[in-house]
Amino acid sequence: MEEFYLICEDSLEGVFTGIYNAYLMKKPHSRIHICVGAQENYRLFAVYEDCPAQENKAAKVAGTILREFGQEAYLSICRALASAEADKGEAVYKAVVTGFSMRRRRELMGNLADPYVRRVFELARFTANEAHYHVEFLRFRELQNGILYAPIGPKNNLITFIVPHFADRLPLENFVIHDDVRDILAVHPRGRDWFLTSLQDGMELNNHCFSRGEEEYSELFYHFFHTIAIEERRSYELQRGMLPLRYRKYMTEFTK
Repeated sequence: MEEFYLICEDSLEGVFTGIYNAYLMKKPHSRIHICVGAQENYRLFAVYEDCPAQENKAAKVAGTILREFGQEAYLSICRALASAEADKGEAVYKAVVTGFSMRRRRELMGNLADPYVRRVFELARFTANEAHYHVEFLRFRELQNGILYAPIGPKNNLITFIVPHFADRLPLENFVIHDDVRDILAVHPRGRDWFLTSLQDGMELNNHCFSRGEEEYSELFYHFFHTIAIEERRSYELQRGMLPLRYRKYMTEFTK
């Protein structure tokens, strides 16, 4: 029997649009699959269909998930779709199908016996853990124009999960958080709501002019960090466990 593959863009709106279109097909869900991003290998005897994101369809699916499965399940699904894993679209789609077959739909994320629900749980947990790390390890540096700038390089697209933390604590600061893996900027103007934007073609943020005070305190903090430790108690293995190496290139205490 033919298998049907809906190719969606790598975004929450894209996957939600795919779910909407999958239900419109009126075919067994076991024969419908959602793929995120362009596919390199195509299967024989399968039908592939591009599925452009449509805001109205995505909004309807989001509302249905919130209404039927509750806010906790919706948040887990959003976190799962922020993952960098290729199977996230399929996992979320089949988890939603499972949810509609349950009598107690608001207990969807507790149904870990289902492989797709369990996969959504795993993806959401990994994204949430990485977001927690970035809240702890993110370092702002002051530019000459007074804006606080912080670059990050997350595996998952989690910038929307960490900006509210800093917007709540720094409401009177102009700051920018830059995901330099995806070239996404979260901009927070003083006293206003934050928003997302992306770098235009040809734009670069590699050369920054930090304020004089920032340069001085960064130098002081770097030397303080590297001289305060007790040599006999250094444990690089423990340090790597608590602070993975991939975060350090963005941290003041590890870069001059």
